[in-house]
Amino acid sequence: MSPQQFRDIAWNGLWKQNTGLGQLLGLCPILAVSTSMVNAVSLGLATVLVMALANVAVSALRNFIPYEIRIPVFILIIAALTTVVDLSFNAFFHDLYLVLGIFIPLIVTNCIVLARVEAYAAKNDPLTSTVDGIMMGIGLVWVLAVLGAMRELLGAGTLFSGIEMVIPGASAWNVFGDDYPGFLLAILPPGAFFALGVLIAAYNAINVRLAARARRNPPPAPTQPPPQDEPPAEPAAAA
Repeated sequence: MSPQQFRDIAWNGLWKQNTGLGQLLGLCPILAVSTSMVNAVSLGLATVLVMALANVAVSALRNFIPYEIRIPVFILIIAALTTVVDLSFNAFFHDLYLVLGIFIPLIVTNCIVLARVEAYAAKNDPLTSTVDGIMMGIGLVWVLAVLGAMRELLGAGTLFSGIEMVIPGASAWNVFGDDYPGFLLAILPPGAFFALGVLIAAYNAINVRLAARARRNPPPAPTQPPPQDEPPAEPAAAA
């Protein structure tokens, strides 16, 4: 993989084709789990792991999967990997597993994972497919982190609430103090839609400014090598 190819894949996953803000895929877990930053990032990291493993598995097996049954096979692969992640959360992060509940098994039906498997992994080599899955997943994680932080900060005045489920002995940051009354709408379902709408509006505004800057400052045209002198034409042969 060339450095330029890596940069293109990273830019697509983190920003240009961001699954949460650009493609608007997987909105159910994005809106439901983002009541706190810890819950949102935890589900995002579980999705990253499933996406990366599913991409590399499908890419490695793509030449052996018949085209007509590819979707059921893809779903079986994703389901097997999701089961491994689900059991791992239950074993190592049981309290967090109870909080996330059904949303870890629902990664099987998350259109983000299936879309990347079908659109990219089934057509590219394992290395680039793995990088694509990781970058697409990280793009989802940072959206979940920002959305969860916004809702938790406005709703409860804290950050990293529930971090003790992941790091024993750690505690949340009480940003606004104990007297903060909280903003209930922020942690209710309507607050998730409002917060996501603000993020999408900011994402679109930044893209408009980037496009305007690109039009004002176009990339320099590639330099052409100087033309070489043509050899003199040979005289025509006598008839």
